[in-house]
Amino acid sequence: MRKIVINNCYGGFGLSEIALEMLGIEDCYDMERDNPRLIEVVENLGSKADGLCSELRIVEIPENVEWHIEDYDGSEWVAENHRTWH
Repeated sequence: MRKIVINNCYGGFGLSEIALEMLGIEDCYDMERDNPRLIEVVENLGSKADGLCSELRIVEIPENVEWHIEDYDGSEWVAENHRTWH
């Protein structure tokens, strides 16, 4: 199974100062959500990893799924990629 970090409330994805320090970064917006270091920090800190207006959650999906993150007003979910035409 693949683990992915998402924000589980309205507001948007963000990390606390302590989580950013543990990762050795200043901002988290370019970080891949399945990054093993990110997963480890969120698992170890629990709610202390949550940034302002964030409630982080780890979602597990099958390894072979091509995925992306969708959101509504910052509340996120993992969706499987599929083909679309316009």
